[in-house]
Amino acid sequence: MGAVVVDDGPAGVKAPDGGWGWAVLFGCFVITGFSYAFPKAMSVFFKELIREFHVGYSDTAWISSILLAMLYGTGPLCSVCVNRWGCRPVMLVGGLFASLGMILASFATNIIQVYLTAGVITGLGLALNFQPSLIMLNRYFNVRRPLANGLAAAGSPVFLCALSPLGQILQPLYGWRGGFLILGGLLLNCCVCGALMRPLDPPKKPAASQGTSEKPPKKKLLDFSVFRDRGFLIYTIAASIMVLGLFVPPVFVVSYAKDLKYEDTKSAALLTILGFIDIFARPICGIVAGFKWVRPRCVYLFSFAMLFNGFTDLMGSMAYNYGGLVVFCIFFGISYGMVGALQFEVLMAIVGTQKFSSAIGLVLLMEALAVLIGPPGAGKLLDATHKYMYVFLLAGTEVVTSSVVLAVGNACCIKKATQTKEDAAEREGLNKPPGDAKVDSIEVEHFLKGEKNGEVVTNPETCV
Repeated sequence: MGAVVVDDGPAGVKAPDGGWGWAVLFGCFVITGFSYAFPKAMSVFFKELIREFHVGYSDTAWISSILLAMLYGTGPLCSVCVNRWGCRPVMLVGGLFASLGMILASFATNIIQVYLTAGVITGLGLALNFQPSLIMLNRYFNVRRPLANGLAAAGSPVFLCALSPLGQILQPLYGWRGGFLILGGLLLNCCVCGALMRPLDPPKKPAASQGTSEKPPKKKLLDFSVFRDRGFLIYTIAASIMVLGLFVPPVFVVSYAKDLKYEDTKSAALLTILGFIDIFARPICGIVAGFKWVRPRCVYLFSFAMLFNGFTDLMGSMAYNYGGLVVFCIFFGISYGMVGALQFEVLMAIVGTQKFSSAIGLVLLMEALAVLIGPPGAGKLLDATHKYMYVFLLAGTEVVTSSVVLAVGNACCIKKATQTKEDAAEREGLNKPPGDAKVDSIEVEHFLKGEKNGEVVTNPETCV
């Protein structure tokens, strides 16, 4: 195969915003679909696993929990691998891991082996695909990046609507072992998506400079300097609080309907409604976020999406019939799609291309802790109160709190500091004598990159 090309986003390479970028977008769409829909689609086989291994429902539910924990918790590991070997090799290995885990799980003789294979190995494989695909999407799109993020995020509801019925077809025909084997074969498509992630070519050096060879600067495997960025800190805190309650309503809405004495098929249809609305909400939100007036204020649109989602949860707590739950699922699908389309777009705008590979890994690690706490904590509250109203109230309060943290933190801590630095720079420029009008090219380059005295200055166009 030759030498591995480390696609670390070389400086001076302009994002094509099209061309091969559409193939990268398609690969990211498929990867996002597998990563988020696969843990939920696994629940189709839980009853068969309970009969086979004589375990309880809570034991089988750990499979999906381990998958999600691996997807979020291995973020720093993925960042190190991408910074060391590049996106394409990491994704190819990840696709093999994801497929191998499901194939090995089809030969499992106890539930622990299913945890290790379908949970740990497949979860690690999906993680090694999900994060690099977002990094490549960030490098191939700049002007059209909000739209690209919205279209890629739509893979989650599309694949959920496809994988769940597929599992229901495979389970009676081939059993859970045959179903796992076929799903393992489908996951090999992650390798195809990885092959689409072609690194961007660095700019060609002039003929005069080709004779002098310079050693490239050593790249950090995990850049912790992002924690010095107050915008990144505020985003991480807000996202961690949001994840505590974001995934709770989809987990409990079907049980909520069953508790209101509605039949199983009618209750399960609520998730179908939610997913169908979600499919259209994500790309539409991506289009809106790309408008010239909206994009510089994208962080506030993200904050509004979280506020909308939390308010929907609070109103959903007062639903006492099936019609009320349908209305809740419609509005939740809209707000959930907005959050899904904007969460990584805002992070890309905060940290930029160079630090995004490290930033997303650290953010996903923080969110992993919240994912493990959120739904189980809501379940304990339900066991204590036996009322779904309190579960939805808790989830709504957590998501609303996260929106307030993001909006207030951006308005008070980030934008004010940026304006102060700009005013000081302007005063300094006005006080300069005319003879100092000539500026060194290196200083101009540092100004364009947003650096001052070695410190990164926040870009006012992104607000955060």
